[in-house]
Amino acid sequence: MISSLILLILVVLGTPLFAIIASSALIGFYSEDIDLSVIAIEIYRIVDTPVLLAIPLFTFAGYVLGESNASQRLVRLTDALLGWMPGGLAVVSLFACAFFTALTGASGATIIALGAILYPAMKQAGYNERFNLGLITSSGSLGLLFPPSIALILYGVIAQQMDLDETVAIDQLFIAGLLPGLLMLVLLVLWSMYRSVGDKIETKPFDAAKLKSAMRESLWEIPLPIILVAGIYTGYFAVSEAAAVAVMYVLIVDVLILREVSFKQLPAIMRDSMILVGGVLIILSVSLASTNYLIDTEVPTRLFDFIREHIDSKLTFLMLLNIFLLLLGMILDIFSALVIIVPLTLPIAVGYGIHPIHFGIIFLANMQIGYFTPPVGMNLFIASYRFNKPISELYMATIPFMLILFLAVLIITYWPALTMVLVEG
Repeated sequence: MISSLILLILVVLGTPLFAIIASSALIGFYSEDIDLSVIAIEIYRIVDTPVLLAIPLFTFAGYVLGESNASQRLVRLTDALLGWMPGGLAVVSLFACAFFTALTGASGATIIALGAILYPAMKQAGYNERFNLGLITSSGSLGLLFPPSIALILYGVIAQQMDLDETVAIDQLFIAGLLPGLLMLVLLVLWSMYRSVGDKIETKPFDAAKLKSAMRESLWEIPLPIILVAGIYTGYFAVSEAAAVAVMYVLIVDVLILREVSFKQLPAIMRDSMILVGGVLIILSVSLASTNYLIDTEVPTRLFDFIREHIDSKLTFLMLLNIFLLLLGMILDIFSALVIIVPLTLPIAVGYGIHPIHFGIIFLANMQIGYFTPPVGMNLFIASYRFNKPISELYMATIPFMLILFLAVLIITYWPALTMVLVEG
């Protein structure tokens, strides 16, 4: 009782999340008369995880790309490839945002970087104002299921630290996220095409010369995802090695060849990216200690037994899980949600016969929607600030996209083959 009161006071005082998690672990181990050095051991254990190197490397590479003009070239390339379709510019926005988020790992950065290009272009093309806001706000998080998503890597690291019967390899997660991610994209593309036809948005003919010019401009960006994906899936290099290749590639291209990022900018970029990484890693490290305490005291087992008493059906559990994760995504950023909630919910899901890889995709798909779910989805506030629109207008604009993506989440949840077919094939 006293320990719970102390933690509540820490929360009310605005104590950093890592300090609250660490305090709960300290109080828990102390109450069980366990030597508190176990916490230091658990924190050190994270150093012995080679794949964890991928997180700071991919994050730094994404920040460098964000500072270059890669986003503008990406929009021109996707426009040349897809702009001729009904709702072409909307389709371009969806694919460009998904691709950019996958590379940078930050949905907010996508809204800020690509929103400056896409929002005025869609407005000029005659798209409805509310549709424009909803599409850009919701598509900012679409890349979370595509490699080399930082969220996928972090989930894999957490799952690997747990005593599970099934293995959770990062390259398997990358493969597993492809079809669910494409399903979300396709549903939004169909909705965008339907709306553009209804709003009588004019289409433009395919221009081979424009495509050739856009491909020439993007000559250096196009090979990067191909190299990373092909290298990982063929086993030529590990995920952490792929991250090192990504850093070397973007530094050579953007700093030395294109010179869009100067040497003077690199220290600031490195500082900003490592602030994010440091926050993630310190939360992850203390969460591993807290997770160890929960496992030692059989909290996940008791929680599973309690849920099992009231919920017999696996399908019902999955529906309640989706609702819980949507609510969670509204109040927690994805990295905090992963390190705090996965250790508690993953053993329960496995107890219901859900594969850890399938669970990870369900988790991230829900978090993806939670980014822009009213009332407190983070991307709503970023878009409100970026486009200088009232938050209530963003609420209304994102509802159709939220419903469409929730349909996709239901398909992903209740059709596990969509996630597992490429992994098991």
